Order: sequence, then structure tokens, then C-alpha cells
Amino acid sequence: MHADALATLQKLLLDGLDPAPEETRRLFHGRGRCWPGLEHITVDWLQGMLLVALFRAPEVAQLDALKQLLRALGQTPAWQRSQAQSLLLQHRYLPDSPTEALLGELPAEWLIRENGLRYKLDLGRKQNNGLFLDMRYGRRWVQENARARRVLNLFAYTCGFSVAAIAGGAQHVVNLDMASAALTRGRENHRLNGHDLSRVSFLGHELFKSWGKVRKLGPYDLIIIDPPSFQKGSFVLSTDYRKILRRLPELLDAHGEVLACINDPDIGPDFLIEEMAAEAPQLRFVRRLENPPEFADVDPDAGLKTLLFARQEQTER
Repeated sequence: MHADALATLQKLLLDGLDPAPEETRRLFHGRGRCWPGLEHITVDWLQGMLLVALFRAPEVAQLDALKQLLRALGQTPAWQRSQAQSLLLQHRYLPDSPTEALLGELPAEWLIRENGLRYKLDLGRKQNNGLFLDMRYGRRWVQENARARRVLNLFAYTCGFSVAAIAGGAQHVVNLDMASAALTRGRENHRLNGHDLSRVSFLGHELFKSWGKVRKLGPYDLIIIDPPSFQKGSFVLSTDYRKILRRLPELLDAHGEVLACINDPDIGPDFLIEEMAAEAPQLRFVRRLENPPEFADVDPDAGLKTLLFARQEQTER
């Protein structure tokens, strides 16, 4: 974070806040490595809240310069016009990823909107706040393609895909995640949007021990797989993904689709295409969904990979 890089960041943030986005958006994605010296910084606009995240420990002088820049941002006309209430700095490189308020207060929870839907975020208590913004187009695709379908949402987290599916007219959604607290937040997200929870199931189970229950609630017209790259003791993407893929044919209906995701920057889309061909040859690769433009990356295969597969012959959506 040399002086020129910080000056670039300041200009980008001023431009991003004037005017501020109407919905939640990433304003700056340094992790895409498009901005030298800023590779370990991201900035998210949370509708009245600016969240800056640091992913690597800076030198003391660099951190002081960054904080000075951010506090000065609060004195600019762009900040005033944005009607922002707080500016937060999250230290993702430290244990528990502590967050400090440089301007305003640090609320425990915060409401945002995306694609017209409402979500509740956790701030200052966890590494992740409850919604991965790079998946915005994936949730939009689900919302546009879920009507009258039965949906299985694996690694559901706080049920962002489920909220999008029910908003899009899904018949029923089954959410599975071993973190019960995340599913509780998922219920809240559905309630925030006035959804009928009789159309939503929440299974707080470890996936590889729950195939019977998952199969009993099927078959499904759409299966969403958005796993972590690594979850200690339960999931390693490079070795465990195939265990899910080989189960897909018995879970899908005759014309079902699968939206499968990889968020590991070191694993490209070919891995998933080849694994699907080996483990579930009944499914053909249709296309890769684009990522939002604010998540530009010097290597497109290092960013989020969201791949659509279809069983038998399907018209491309």
C-alpha cells in the first residue's frame, strides 16, 4: 500500500460513492489483482455502511496511512451525499477477523438489499458477514429460473439461494448446512421477505451422513452446490466434490439442472467439468455464468466459477 496506490484507492472510493449504489455492491475488489499495491483490500457498500477488509497485515505506517485516508473520506461531499452512517475496517488476517469502527458505530446486525430482496448481515463478530457478494449473478439466475421447481440447496449457509428461489416462485426449497446458526439466519432472511416457510425445509446435518434424508425429499428440478474450499473435518473441495457429483443422478428428475460452484482461486472450471463428466456423465455442461463486473480479475479462472449443467437435452437458459 504505497502512496500512489492509496491515492488510487481514494479516487475509486470517491467515484464509487458519488452516487452511492442503490443496493449492496462491492466498490473495490483489490483481490482481483487489477490494482498494484492494493491486492489485499476489498471495500463493500452495505447501504449506509462502508466495510473495508484487509486480508494481509500491513506495515504500521501503511495501516496508519490507510486509516487516515478512510477517516478523511468521511469529510468529503461524496460521503455526505451517500448518507453513510459508519465506516468499518475489518482485519481478516487476525484471529476472529476483528472489526473496528473508524466512523460512526459498529452495529451487530445490518439489513441490506440485493436484486430487490432483503438480507440480514452480521458485522464485527464473524469472518464472513452472511452474504457473498460475488454470487450476485448466481442468485439472480436462480430467482429468474426457479418458478414451480423443487430446489435442493447444498451448503446453504444463510440461504441466499433459497431466498432467491422462493422469490422466483419455487415450489419448495430444501436447505442443508451443518451450521445450525447459519440456517437460523436463513429463516430470518426468508421472513424478512415475507416468504411462506411451509415451502422451505432446513436440514442442519452433515451432508455425507444425510443422503437418505436428502433423497427422500426429492427428486429435485434444480440442485445448487456452493461448498467452501475447505471445511476442517468435513469437506475438502479437491477430494470431496466428486462424492457429491456421483449422487446427482439419483437426486435429479429427468430434466433437472445443477448449478455448481467453485470459489478456490487455485482451481479452475475445467476441474468441475471433468469431474462431472467422470462421476455423472448423464449431465452435460451448458455454460459458465458471468461474475459481476466489480469482481474483475487478471485471471478469470481465479475468480468465482459458477457452472450450469443439465440432464439430458435442455434448452439453454
